[in-house]
Amino acid sequence: MRRTVSILAGGLLAVVLLGACSAGGAPDWNYASPVPLAGTVAAAGITSAAASPAPAASPMAGMASPATDAGQEQPDPSAPPYVEHDPNAPAALPGTVHDIDLPIIDKQMTVATGYVVQAWTFGGTVPGPTIRVHVGDTVRVHLTNETNMSHSIDFHASQTAMDHQMVEIKPGASWTYTFTPEYAGVWMYHCGTAPTLLHIANGMFGMVIVEPKGGLDKVDHEYAFVQSEWYLGGQGQISSYAKANAAAPSPDFVVFNGVANQYKDHPIPVKAGERIRIFVLDAGPNLGSSFHVVGTIFDTVIKEGVIMRASANGGWASQAVDLAPAQAAIIELTIPEKGMYSFVTHAFNLVGHGAIGVFQAS
Repeated sequence: MRRTVSILAGGLLAVVLLGACSAGGAPDWNYASPVPLAGTVAAAGITSAAASPAPAASPMAGMASPATDAGQEQPDPSAPPYVEHDPNAPAALPGTVHDIDLPIIDKQMTVATGYVVQAWTFGGTVPGPTIRVHVGDTVRVHLTNETNMSHSIDFHASQTAMDHQMVEIKPGASWTYTFTPEYAGVWMYHCGTAPTLLHIANGMFGMVIVEPKGGLDKVDHEYAFVQSEWYLGGQGQISSYAKANAAAPSPDFVVFNGVANQYKDHPIPVKAGERIRIFVLDAGPNLGSSFHVVGTIFDTVIKEGVIMRASANGGWASQAVDLAPAQAAIIELTIPEKGMYSFVTHAFNLVGHGAIGVFQAS
């Protein structure tokens, strides 16, 4: 049966990430807004924490809003609000044969408050829909190019010659990419049309979760996070290839699931004592990730096929998972107590540019 994978809609901390909730239970935020870094959007100055202390009711260190340089591009106050991307990982598709519709669509997308990109997408979202199957399943992805330029697709979960299935899909044309995943893991898919850098930088990527035949153990919550970068090319325009192609690239925003700060603005609710599993992929296209959840320890990590389980290796565990572009991991942890748990890339020059979210434990 043909099925359309549901589109997951919705949507520098140079000081201390540890914080507390106010008496009313809501996070007491005083973080810097995301700051565009490069090109026409120059780096902004950050005042010291001492210059803007947090309220006495909260132990969280404070940060003032970034200063604005003269002539710097400003966020557009009339830009539509961003759409939050659902952080929950989808369930595995039922059965063993999957027909998935994945249209290729151009779409105006708010990627941070006040900043809009003309994104190129799989399925109308950035990242594209997460596809979850099992080893040995047959996956048929039906693509229709609804744009005015050629695109293609490369599933890292498959094994096939570039000139066999990673073909040009011209405007208005359709193509079915068929594969049977032979290995479990978290895999990237992306457009491979030249320049591939630009196609990925402008939104054409997503995640495939391939479970082993026996499936994964049950946990309380599962989340899927794709880290990526935006190189702004101007309001409502496509990403800047020149910025993305720089020898030392300086992205304007680094984000989880397409939008800067969305899970800081909207913390993800969990409960103390719950066990959570995180599927995390670094889509790049250029920068690595050091994924860390403040206040927790990862007792299980499956990174690019290498398994670390504290229960089976004498109690050794992990504080952060390093990922190069196109690498991914499955992380498991238990929320120790009530409170706030920020998740970040531990490259702190990127955190204030959008690469932060929060688990809020009740």
